[in-house]
Formats: sequence, structure tokens, C-alpha cells
Amino acid sequence: MTNLTSLGLTEGIWEALVAADDKPALVVEHDGTPLADTEVKAGPEDGQWLLRVPVPASALSDGIQIFRVLDGDGATLGQFEILAGAPLATDIRAELALLRAELDLLKSAFRRHCAESS
Repeated sequence: MTNLTSLGLTEGIWEALVAADDKPALVVEHDGTPLADTEVKAGPEDGQWLLRVPVPASALSDGIQIFRVLDGDGATLGQFEILAGAPLATDIRAELALLRAELDLLKSAFRRHCAESS
């Protein structure tokens, strides 16, 4: 069984550790197209492999971009997402405003409860 653990995205390169006895044949796809320059090399420990995926600028645009990691049989081992652009900023601000409103409601209810208990 192959196990994938994300190490994150740094300077445009997404990395993950893959646990497998032998070097796995991995493909990373974006919109059904395999990415070039994907690299699998020996990891820090025996049975671990480092997957390095340079994210091409052409794959970045507004919204969410999903990258799937597939094994040699085409089964999905994992995925990573990149969120960007103006629509995202609006969604986050709206969600934050909603959370603040809910927090204010909880604070006032808690204060009212404390005042009634005194």
C-alpha cells in the first residue's frame, strides 16, 4: 500500500513524502493533463520517496485549482489545491463577517446569562 503525506507548497514547488517499498510510478494531473517535471527521488528514510511537483504558472488562475496525485494504476493517492484570485477574497471576507456576527451574538448571550446569574 502506498501512503502520501503532504509537506506543503514552497516557492512554487509542492512536495510530499510517499511511503512505498519500491520507487512508485506517480503522475500529477491538473484538469486531466499530466504535469511535466514531476520528480520522485529517494526520501529521508528507507521506504520513503520525495515527490516534487513544480506548479506551472499556466495552472494558476482565479478560483480553486485541484492537482491529483495518481499511482501507476491510475488510482488517486491524494491531491492538493491552490486557491487564488478576487472571488476567493470576497468569499473569505463574507465568511469572516459571518463568523464575527456569530461571535458577537454569543458574547452578548453569555453576558446576559452572567448578568442574570448574579
